Amino acid sequence: MSVLLCQTELVKLSVFLFLPVSPKCRFEYKRSETPTRYYCYCGKVEDPELDPWLVPHSCGQVCEREFKPPCGHKCLLLCHPGPCPPCPKMVAIACYCKKAKPVPRRCSTKEWSCQLPCGRKLPCGQHNCENPCHPGNCQSCPRVSKQRCVCGRQIAERLCASPFWQCEQVCGRTLPCGNHTCEQICHSGPCGECPRSGKRPCPCGKSMFFLPCTEDVPTCGDSCDKVLECGIHRCSQRCHRGPCEICRQEVEKQCRCGKHTKRMPCHKPYLCETKCTKIRDCQKHQCKRKCCSGNCPPCDQLCGRTLGCRNHKCPSVCHRGSCYPCPETIDVLCNCGKTVLKVPCGRERSTKPPKCKEPCSRPPTCHHSSQEKHTCHFGPCPACRQSCQKVLKCSHLCPASCHDEALVKQTGLHQPVGPWEQPSEPAFIQTALPCPPCQVPVSPLPCHSAGPYSCKRLCGRLLDCQNHTCMKECHKCTKVNGNADRQKASPECSQCEEACTKPRPPGCPHSCVLPCHPGQCPPCVQMLKIKCHCKLTNLYIECIKITCADLKEKDLLSSCKNQCPKELSCGHRCKEICHLGDCPQNCNQKVKLRCPCKRMKKELQCSKVQEGQVSLECDTLCKEMKRKASEIKEAEAKAAIEEEKRRQQAELEAFENRLKGRRKNKRRKDEVEVEQSVWQKYKNFIVLPVCGFAIVMLAWLMAYNN
Repeated sequence: MSVLLCQTELVKLSVFLFLPVSPKCRFEYKRSETPTRYYCYCGKVEDPELDPWLVPHSCGQVCEREFKPPCGHKCLLLCHPGPCPPCPKMVAIACYCKKAKPVPRRCSTKEWSCQLPCGRKLPCGQHNCENPCHPGNCQSCPRVSKQRCVCGRQIAERLCASPFWQCEQVCGRTLPCGNHTCEQICHSGPCGECPRSGKRPCPCGKSMFFLPCTEDVPTCGDSCDKVLECGIHRCSQRCHRGPCEICRQEVEKQCRCGKHTKRMPCHKPYLCETKCTKIRDCQKHQCKRKCCSGNCPPCDQLCGRTLGCRNHKCPSVCHRGSCYPCPETIDVLCNCGKTVLKVPCGRERSTKPPKCKEPCSRPPTCHHSSQEKHTCHFGPCPACRQSCQKVLKCSHLCPASCHDEALVKQTGLHQPVGPWEQPSEPAFIQTALPCPPCQVPVSPLPCHSAGPYSCKRLCGRLLDCQNHTCMKECHKCTKVNGNADRQKASPECSQCEEACTKPRPPGCPHSCVLPCHPGQCPPCVQMLKIKCHCKLTNLYIECIKITCADLKEKDLLSSCKNQCPKELSCGHRCKEICHLGDCPQNCNQKVKLRCPCKRMKKELQCSKVQEGQVSLECDTLCKEMKRKASEIKEAEAKAAIEEEKRRQQAELEAFENRLKGRRKNKRRKDEVEVEQSVWQKYKNFIVLPVCGFAIVMLAWLMAYNN
């Protein structure tokens, strides 16, 4: 009860603003909402007693409030402050699309998606939803299909989600009156009644007339009295067709700016010659519009200020604040012009040229015919690093690097006058330097002992294999058979011990079995293992035969000379010898061709039968036999029907006798015997000969076919 008194007192104080400081309540109560009763948190117990083992203001009972949002369960916690936690119950629930099996989940988070395609039929009625399992309705169909318009005359590809559309054609169907056509555009259903039928008003709308739809409504002769375009005066003419004339009454009009008045016709606007002096929204230019109402239009002059690029002027309409960046772009090129980089205007000064991967196309500046390959660049080309190769006076070639454009330091060009003058930096100039002295060593022996000696270089004479040179250090060589050729090897030169590295013929995978030798390699006689054309036999052929053969010879070598095992489209085996490619389809094997009734047969070539060039039709005998067989079947069918009727009649009589009881021998005298039909009397004489004839014909057909 003390809690209720405190609450009531606080509400009173807050209403009358007697207490500037109040508890931190986040809700303002009106005077009419002052509480008169005090309940626990769950609302079951009024004025709960204080229990030191319970939460203050709690009754200690189960809460049992419904969860929010409501799910059908109630809170099982003890009476507690604040909102109830989410529902902890476990329920078996299926996914949104109901395809997956129900799984146990918390009631508060029971909705889940199986991520499988939804599969529900979309509103278009043609396609299924392809989105993963989702809540709510499916989205509109995103596909496109051919759909007819409302009237059904045109077909167009449209979204399935909007199947109803109208074309631009007028309906044109004859109305029920028979005199006019429907002027509606692409509609469904009936066209309706003729708009000129029934009760129609005169042009001014004051009188109504009942006239046929072929006659126009006459004027009523009364004044028109319609409101004119000015919205103030009415038309004073008699009832007329078409729009009313302009209002010609003179009224006192005020100009748009409100400074002048003038008497003039109602339909004419009145604009004075006073120019507006207000500043437009750009805050730079005056309005200068005649008779301005005060709502000055935006400034329509061009800005014209120089943009930040310093190359163009602002093309926008006059505006406040700073201008937008320049919309133009500038091409920054490499030195050769083949690589282009587009940058905003004004950035070309601070943008480095793009790196070009094309080779430099400048001609060389030294005596060489071509310079070393390098990519496009700005500035002078790098110094040539090729060997000079100029012929010296001693007939040797200059081995130094190219020195046609060497940088030479120049000093002493300007002598300082005194210590107060700073010495100038040395200057470098490009100049052609002479070739350095030849450094090729010559014989250091005295003249009296001059003779052959070793220069310590490789011998380099061509060995007997004609493929390699002598790798020994310079040595003494003797003449062989008086031959003084310095290019050929001598007995003192080394012997070639390397394997033959000459290229093999095309298609030969083997290497030469001889050591390094002069001339051509001997033919390769190693055996190659290949498959025949039919892929059944392994053939062993000398390598030289298969590599030196032409296409025709290769086909012959790759054939196993056996009959081709492939099966033709007709089902027979190919008669050709093992061959390359597809089998010929002209099968020459004899096959039996029968007429439709299977009586006659004839042997013909299989290829002609497959192509449908020949056919075997039934003759008159076949047709006669077929007719007789059908007659026999009809007779048998009739006999079977009669026999079935007789059996049913006998069963019916037996059933009736059972119903009458055991009075089989006590027949009435007035009972009439049923007379048998002709078929029942003579059926044995007809059926037996016919069956015998059919058996004889079948036996004859079987003997003829065999």
